[in-house]
Amino acid sequence: MLDFAIFAVTFLLALVGAVLYLYPASRQAAGIPGLTPTAEKDGNLPDIVNSGSLHEFLVNLHERFGPVVSFWFGSRLVVSLGTVDVLKQHINPNKTSDSFETMLKSLLRYQSSGESVSEIHMRKKLYENGVTTSLQSNFTLLLKLSEELLGRWLSYPEGQHVPLSQHMLGFAMKCVTQLVMGSTFEDEQEVIRFQKNHGTIQDNSIFFYFQVWTEIGKGFLDGSLDKNTTWKKQYEDAFLQLECTLKKIIKERKGRNFSQHIFIDSLVHGNLNDQQILEDGMIFSLAGCMVTAKLCTWAICFLSTSEEVQNKLYEEIDQVFGKGPVTPEKIEHLRYCRQILCETVRTAKLTPVSARLQDIEGKVNQFVIPRETLILYALGVVLQDPDAWPSPYKFDPDRFADESVMKTFSSLGFSGSQECPELRFAYTVCTVLLSVLVRRLRLHSVEGQVVEMKYELVTSSREEAWITVSKRY
Repeated sequence: MLDFAIFAVTFLLALVGAVLYLYPASRQAAGIPGLTPTAEKDGNLPDIVNSGSLHEFLVNLHERFGPVVSFWFGSRLVVSLGTVDVLKQHINPNKTSDSFETMLKSLLRYQSSGESVSEIHMRKKLYENGVTTSLQSNFTLLLKLSEELLGRWLSYPEGQHVPLSQHMLGFAMKCVTQLVMGSTFEDEQEVIRFQKNHGTIQDNSIFFYFQVWTEIGKGFLDGSLDKNTTWKKQYEDAFLQLECTLKKIIKERKGRNFSQHIFIDSLVHGNLNDQQILEDGMIFSLAGCMVTAKLCTWAICFLSTSEEVQNKLYEEIDQVFGKGPVTPEKIEHLRYCRQILCETVRTAKLTPVSARLQDIEGKVNQFVIPRETLILYALGVVLQDPDAWPSPYKFDPDRFADESVMKTFSSLGFSGSQECPELRFAYTVCTVLLSVLVRRLRLHSVEGQVVEMKYELVTSSREEAWITVSKRY
C-alpha cells in the first residue's frame, strides 16, 4: 500500500473509495482512452497523490485524453466525463438515489437495505421537503444569526483582519444545528460541544465536520482507522455521542408539537423508522454545514475583490428592501444576488466531482461503459471549460443573466429541479447573509493575499481567507 502521503489526497478520493467498496466494478477498460494502472495493487492512486487532488488529476487527464477518460482506482475501472456535452449524453436510469447522499452514507457506514424504489423515492421527497419546510419555518432565525454576525463585524475597528473561513464555518454550524435539531443548540456552548464531537481530538486540536469525514475516509484507503486503537476510540466515542444526541432529539419530537418546525420533524412525521431518521439527520447536518460554510466563504471572498460587483449587489439590495426588513418574499427578487452565487459555485468549483454508478451498460460518444462502472462527473473541469464558459477564470456574475447559460448550469445539478437540497439550503442562507452584511458593510480583500483553493469534497481555501470591513453608514 501507499505510505502516509495518501492521507494528503483529497477527501473526494475517499468518497470514490467508499462507492467502489460497496459496488464492485468491471475490470474491462472498454477501449476508453486513459491511463493503465501505475501499480498492480493501487492502480493510479500514485498518480492522484502526485497530482495533489483528484480534481487536479482529472484536469490533467482530460487535457491529455479528451472528454471521456478512464483510470484505475485500485483494481477497478473508473470513467470520468469532462464536458457538458458528454454529461448530457450520460443517462443514469436510477433517478431515485442521490450520489452525494449515497457516498456520505457509505462513509458513515450506513447501509440501509430492503427499500423498494417507491420507498426510496418517498424518502428522498421527505428529505427535500424537510429542507424546504425548515427554511420557511426558520427564516427569522436565519435573519437573527446573520444580524448577530453583522453586529460582531460592526464592532471591529476599521482595518482589523477577519478570519473569513472560521467565521463562516461557525455561522453555518449555528444555522444547520438549530434548523436540524432545534432549540437544543440555541446556546453557543452547545454548538461548541457538538462541534467538538464532530471531530476527533489530536494534539489538542479541534477538528470540524470536514476533518471528521477525512478520518472516516482514511479507513477506505488503507484501514488506518482500525490500525490506531486510540485514534479509532476517539472517533467512535465522538460518533456515538453524535448519534446519541440525534436519537434523543428524535425521541423528544415524536408525538409532540413544537412551535419551531425543524428538519427532524419532517422526517418524524413522514413514517420513517428511527434509523432512517438518524441517517438523514446526520447526512444533512454534515453536508448542509459544509456546503453552506464554503459557499458563504467564497461568495464574500469574491465580492471583497470586486468593488463593481459589490456595489451592484448593494444597489439591488437597496432597491428591493429600501429601509424595510429582509423578508422571504423579497429575497426572491434578488436576481443579481442569485447570479453572484451561481458564479461563486462555478468559479470556486464548489463541488468539483460527483459520482454515479452505471446501473446498466451505457454509451457515451462511441464508447461503451460496462455495467457497474463508477462514473465520475468531473464538474471542476466542466465548470471552467472555455467552450462552455467564455473567460472561464474570470468572476463575472453577468454571465448568468443569459438564460441559456443558466440552463447549462441547471443541467449540471447546480440549480433548477436537479439541484441538491443541501445547495438549495446554502443558496437561501447565503442570500440572507449577504443581504444583511452588504446593506451595512463594505467588504475588502487584504492587500497581497492570494487565496489558494484546496479541492476536497467541497472546495475550501488552502489557508485562512482574511478580509477587512468598513461601514457604509
